[in-house]
Amino acid sequence: MGLPKPRTQEAQQPSSNKQAKAKTNQSTFIKCCHVAATGASKHRELLFALLGGIFLLAGYIAEQTALAGSSAITLYLLSYAIGGYYKTKEGVLDLVKDRSLNVEILMILAAIGAAYIGYWNEGAILIFIFSLSGAMETYTFQKSEKDLSALIEMAPAEANLIDEKTGNARTVPVDTIEVGDRVLIRPGERVPVDGVVINGETTVDEAALTGEAVPVTKTYDSQVFNGTINGKGSMTVEVTKKNADSLFQKMIQLVQQAKSERPPTQLWIEKIEGPYVITVLMMVALMIVIPYTFLNWGFEETFYRAMVLLVVASPCAVVASVMPALLSAISTGARNGVLMKGGMYLEQLSKANAIAFDKTGTITKGQPEVTDSILTDKRASDEIFAAVAAVEHQSNHPLAKAIFKFCQKETEKQLPEVLTIEDVTGYGVQAEIASDKWLLGSIAFMKRSNIVGYPSDWKAWERNRQEEGKTIVYAAVNDEVVGAFAIKDQIRKDAKETLRELQKAGVKTIMITGDHEATAASIAKEAGVDDWISESLPEQKVEEVVRLKKKYGSVIMVGDGVNDAPALAKADIGIAMGSGTDVAIDTADLVLMKSELDKIRLSLRLSKRMNRIVKQNLVFSMSVIVLLIIGNFFQQVSLPLGVIGHEGSTILVILNGLRLLKT
Repeated sequence: MGLPKPRTQEAQQPSSNKQAKAKTNQSTFIKCCHVAATGASKHRELLFALLGGIFLLAGYIAEQTALAGSSAITLYLLSYAIGGYYKTKEGVLDLVKDRSLNVEILMILAAIGAAYIGYWNEGAILIFIFSLSGAMETYTFQKSEKDLSALIEMAPAEANLIDEKTGNARTVPVDTIEVGDRVLIRPGERVPVDGVVINGETTVDEAALTGEAVPVTKTYDSQVFNGTINGKGSMTVEVTKKNADSLFQKMIQLVQQAKSERPPTQLWIEKIEGPYVITVLMMVALMIVIPYTFLNWGFEETFYRAMVLLVVASPCAVVASVMPALLSAISTGARNGVLMKGGMYLEQLSKANAIAFDKTGTITKGQPEVTDSILTDKRASDEIFAAVAAVEHQSNHPLAKAIFKFCQKETEKQLPEVLTIEDVTGYGVQAEIASDKWLLGSIAFMKRSNIVGYPSDWKAWERNRQEEGKTIVYAAVNDEVVGAFAIKDQIRKDAKETLRELQKAGVKTIMITGDHEATAASIAKEAGVDDWISESLPEQKVEEVVRLKKKYGSVIMVGDGVNDAPALAKADIGIAMGSGTDVAIDTADLVLMKSELDKIRLSLRLSKRMNRIVKQNLVFSMSVIVLLIIGNFFQQVSLPLGVIGHEGSTILVILNGLRLLKT
């Protein structure tokens, strides 16, 4: 065997490409090891339970053969130790850390008690079935949380940032992307940011956010969202939100928050669990003393019945009656574009007697258009249109955008410079152009500013437009009205059907809007709401919600704007449209990701189904406990049978809750 050949300088010093490849391979190997370890640890509790079952079977076989005695007991002890490891650890940690008794302690005591009087086999069966049931509970909880894990995995970690100077794209972490940056999204890639398309045409699969399987066409100025999947086209997107503020990241945060919170029913169950366990232990003590002392039962039989009582009176099924159902309902809602911030909101949703809607962007599309305009002869029309366009260009309000778009088309003049501008919430805006003071807003704004004069023949024009459900915005300069614009926002296509279904379900529907009475009445009639409240400023919306709560009890509020946030917070349940403002989304308790009103019906159905299933679970689990306790007192329930009845009922209520994973 010859000596190895000396390596060249190139071989001794690998290139940067080789180093990168080595690092990639190393990273891939570590990642694979991590995945394998995670998969093993995820099922470790189940493996321990099955291994405990194997030692139980071996102990039973040894007991039936010549190996009976110490060998069988040793195998049973292994079954106790391995099979009961996780549940014993859980019970002891709760006892030490929280100083609270739990169902695990009852099971441990029952198994030890069975071994004490020589019933090793029954005690091992108890441990095996209890640990297997616990492993199945863990598995079902992991299954119900699968949607959240899938969401987190779908969040892109990198983006192709376009360099402003060179125009080339380079890969950077999404957390470093700033608002205003431009990102290249190639075919088949996940969209890494929230933004608007500035170049390219493609289709995007938004099922991760909305539950809608049909891809959506994206062209210039279309909105795209983080976490969705680009189709066959390429597009350049201008970033409108940082990664932490994106709709997808908020969706993940909301689902995490919802899964960590407990509804009132679950909190009540957890509150009484400790006192209930103490009560069971007292009953067991009495069960040992009374039959042995006063009913002439043998000590072994009395002690055995006390251990059975420990098992059958345990509230495992009661404790598992709520959370699997809740997590399943939240997961189903998330898959279908409904985010819930907590279990208590989902539980309370179906108890609402009335639902109040904001108009613009909620019942209507929120994309109004100017249909008519009227001007005085005080100033040239070109001058009026140019000035109004310049003022409204400063605002992001839907009405302002509609007026700007209309006026820009009607004038050829260059837009003048707006020196100052002030937003008067709920009324309109006032601005200064050259030496003129301009006001744009509602008739209430004009009256508030002591501007009352406009041609008398406008009355008929105004009345006719209001009867058609159009909003009128007035323009005034230096305390004189010089123009008015009639604006119409179309009803959402799903609004009428949603309102009808809510009314069939016995829920009163009310529209709250800042529009003039005639406009509000027209929109309300077209949409089909039961009642409407017009000319409401943001603070008045809160007062109206309070009034509705006094009248109807529990009230839901649906809105999308900054001015809706106080009312959303005041209502029993606040629902925000996904296309709404960040303030509304942050304030609301539920978010409709695709801004589809019919998802309210889905949410109400989920709430009703969940509450019904929880009631079924509670009645069933408590009935089983009562029947097993009575059967045990009449000596008709053995320890293995008690374990099967007890753990079987627990598994059944969990499976019943998991039915909510189906829409």
